[in-house]
Amino acid sequence: MIPQSFIQDLLGRVDIVDVIERHLTLKKGGANYFACCPFHGEKTPSFSISPSKQFYHCFGCGVHGNAIGFLMEYSGLSFVEAVTELARQVGVEVPQEANPSGRFAPPPAEQDALIDAMATAARFYREQLRHSPVAIDYLTRRGLTGEIAARFGIGYAPDDWQGLHKVFPAYDARPLLEAGLVIENEAGRRYDRFRDRIMFPIQDRRGRIIAFGGRVLDKGEPKYLNSPETPLFEKGRELYGLIQAQKPIRDAGYVLVVEGYMDVVSLAQFGVCNAVATLGTATTPHHIKALLRHTDRIVFCFDGDAAGRKAAWRALESSLEALRDDITLAFLFLPEQHDPDSFVRSEGADALERAAREAKPLAGFLIDALSAELDLGSAEGRSRLVHDARPLVTQVAAPLLRLQLVKQIGELSGLSQREVEEAFGTHTSTRRHDKRWDGDGDHAAHPARHTPQPSRSARSRRAPIPAAGTLLRLVLQHPAWIARLPIALIPLDSDEGRSLAALVDAMEVGDIDPDCGLGALVERYRDTPHADTIARAAADLVGTDYDETVIETLFEDTVKKLHADMINREILSLAQQEREHGLSSADRHRLAELLLEKRNLTDKPQD
Repeated sequence: MIPQSFIQDLLGRVDIVDVIERHLTLKKGGANYFACCPFHGEKTPSFSISPSKQFYHCFGCGVHGNAIGFLMEYSGLSFVEAVTELARQVGVEVPQEANPSGRFAPPPAEQDALIDAMATAARFYREQLRHSPVAIDYLTRRGLTGEIAARFGIGYAPDDWQGLHKVFPAYDARPLLEAGLVIENEAGRRYDRFRDRIMFPIQDRRGRIIAFGGRVLDKGEPKYLNSPETPLFEKGRELYGLIQAQKPIRDAGYVLVVEGYMDVVSLAQFGVCNAVATLGTATTPHHIKALLRHTDRIVFCFDGDAAGRKAAWRALESSLEALRDDITLAFLFLPEQHDPDSFVRSEGADALERAAREAKPLAGFLIDALSAELDLGSAEGRSRLVHDARPLVTQVAAPLLRLQLVKQIGELSGLSQREVEEAFGTHTSTRRHDKRWDGDGDHAAHPARHTPQPSRSARSRRAPIPAAGTLLRLVLQHPAWIARLPIALIPLDSDEGRSLAALVDAMEVGDIDPDCGLGALVERYRDTPHADTIARAAADLVGTDYDETVIETLFEDTVKKLHADMINREILSLAQQEREHGLSSADRHRLAELLLEKRNLTDKPQD
């Protein structure tokens, strides 16, 4: 794990305005900066960035966060990637840690050498394409324009055993081998891995080229050749075209997952720019989690033949543990004579868009596939359905969707919901909790994405904030005041109260710097039960600070209210006890003390 002290120091070094201004056009308005929200369509800017609090909040859709959260939401980076990108921007080095596969990332200097080698090779391949009539003719026959080729950085690897020697005079340099650009035989002789192939650069979520995919011009084997896994590249985690598709995905409201590089670029040629492809491997849970950072709807597009349905089933199995109740995964099967490229050429982009909107949701595909070959009119067929569904349904992480599947299976099998749950071993006492964070330690997404907040007008009509909620917002505005909170008065029967208690505990052991900014304080509680509560309270402060001329009085009055509430609760408890069982002499004495304390608290003059 990255040390929390490093993260706090990093957030103290960066300016959230500078971070967001790299991606959005900002305008100054009072103490804050404003922009049109990148996470929902709007014409009037409601996306507010507070430089004093180092926090952003959209008054339209409710998304909010600090600099780390913005990069995760906007660029689709994982938590570690967002921290690394911020560290790069301010010129500091992230403490070395194992990557999600358990391997340690190479030292920065070695990693930079690999990245530079890939960038040099990409430039070489693009230049070679300009001088290869055969390769240009192939792309033209596939319907690609120079604009699309340039957008995706498409190139050509010449039919030369050591073509890269032209741009790498030190052809025996270590980075070429480690980056997978060359192969070294047993005799120690090197040669280019890619020869006479159309080259598709594969970029990471920061836009850096980390691998290549090469396609034969016409016939030949293998049809597609990918870079091997390297310190930069794990094919089970990367998606082709994601860097180009990020904004189109947000605009379209969904992502289309296809199977090949040419499908992605051909669709883009016809204006379908929200497509990505896996890299010669089945869809993995890591792919699903990466896509869910950009959208809440994923549509898998497969050929309608047996191979396409087999690939769809593998995608379904990989998705189950990443499911949430606020997302949709759907499956689009094209007519057997078509792939995505031929379908969009034949039927048009609008037809593909309609088909994607009408794609079969995961639950329907799952039930249909399980029951397709079964005789549900027989006891054996119905039993087989429950038997086959068990290992799949029990993996579904979304509790409400899992419940819907259980009910559907019960209806088809003639069993009650309880009977199906007992057969699955998921009856109430054994049902798994909803998973909020992914298994790698990466955050599945910023909490705000899954807990959208009400609009400004809706907030104006909501119920008054309780005392614990008011205190939470006050101490977030003035973290040093956490030390003044009387822990005995904090009610622990609400999210705000429990979050206040957590802040007090952290302050007492020195885990909170009283001078830290709001963004850093919120970050301290990422991946904890208090994350959403504290982030929502922080978002309320972006546009409406408490008036500094009255905030001290408000703090003291709110603490007094907590004291009065505690006294009232104890008085009511003793009064009920007296009605039901009577009071001991000690309890009567305590009740008298409380009544006197309440009278004194009420009569005490205000400052």
